[in-house]
Amino acid sequence: MSRPEYRIPGQIKTGKLSSSSGPGKTDFPEAKELFVEKLICHDPRTKHLMESEMALSVLPATGAGAEITGVDISRRLSESEMTVIKNAFAEHGAIFFREQNLTEAEHITFARRFGEININRFFAKHRDYPEIAMVSKEPDQVANIGGGWHTDHSYDQEPAMGSILIARELPPSGGDTWFANMYKAYETLPVDLKASIRDLRAIHSARHVFGSRDDMDMLKKTRGRIGNPEAADALHDSEHPVVISRPLSKKKALYVNPGFTIGIAGWSERDSESLLGKLYKHAIKEEHITKYQWKPGSIAFWDNRATWHFAQNDYQGFRRIMHRITINGCPLESAFADTKKAS
Repeated sequence: MSRPEYRIPGQIKTGKLSSSSGPGKTDFPEAKELFVEKLICHDPRTKHLMESEMALSVLPATGAGAEITGVDISRRLSESEMTVIKNAFAEHGAIFFREQNLTEAEHITFARRFGEININRFFAKHRDYPEIAMVSKEPDQVANIGGGWHTDHSYDQEPAMGSILIARELPPSGGDTWFANMYKAYETLPVDLKASIRDLRAIHSARHVFGSRDDMDMLKKTRGRIGNPEAADALHDSEHPVVISRPLSKKKALYVNPGFTIGIAGWSERDSESLLGKLYKHAIKEEHITKYQWKPGSIAFWDNRATWHFAQNDYQGFRRIMHRITINGCPLESAFADTKKAS
């Protein structure tokens, strides 16, 4: 089945964390105060943190994710700080940090506080730290990794929870990563379209991307940075609900993506393409998207069950080196599983 590439023309509105506002600023100054109050005052587990944790603030974007300021994640974070960070991650599906200075070992330590690390089967590994996947592009290379809308590991039976990506070497400009909010994508679907996908399941595969017979010419150009096609060939396609209950928040989220979803279970190729095309077009509306501009010390931590991402390839002739650690996930349930059990 052919998979169209979905791009947004022109500039992306990035909401409260827009580049026009500058790093760490929002279009709505009250957002920081309100959200910190929500996390700390209204949650009995963190109410006692009001005074000690006020420096740690969460700045929601209007598209996808939220920026967390006032914390140095290279040090051993307290349980109270971790609670605020985990709550923000659950609420927004992606969190961003600025001006961090993590070693590779500290990157691994931080990741392990969220779960078991997934050693990537396809990406080149860091020579000293196999937990770290190298997401790199050299000046003489044309294709980048992740240059289209996708969510990682949807082809697995238990998709990875998410990834923590750190900028190690950046081009002078460009190389942003766009994130799309799958909570909002589902919430804003037309009522009739919501009803039509309620009980559907989608088929996801890695073979056409990482396998020995991949049909995407762009991805063939990443060989050497991406490999192990035999592992992809051996993978069985996975099947997941089109609308999932995200494990951390129990929010409903749209769970299909242009990179790895190859059809709707039980549907013809033509009908699958028609429905998926509608969902993809809706998911990448500007109001669902944050365009994250990388700077030295920037970190993005996204949940694959709540977001898509798209690495921009607009820095030809320059090097871009990123370190990524992926964290294992769990089986996914339909957002309507409880309703089915009750009936």
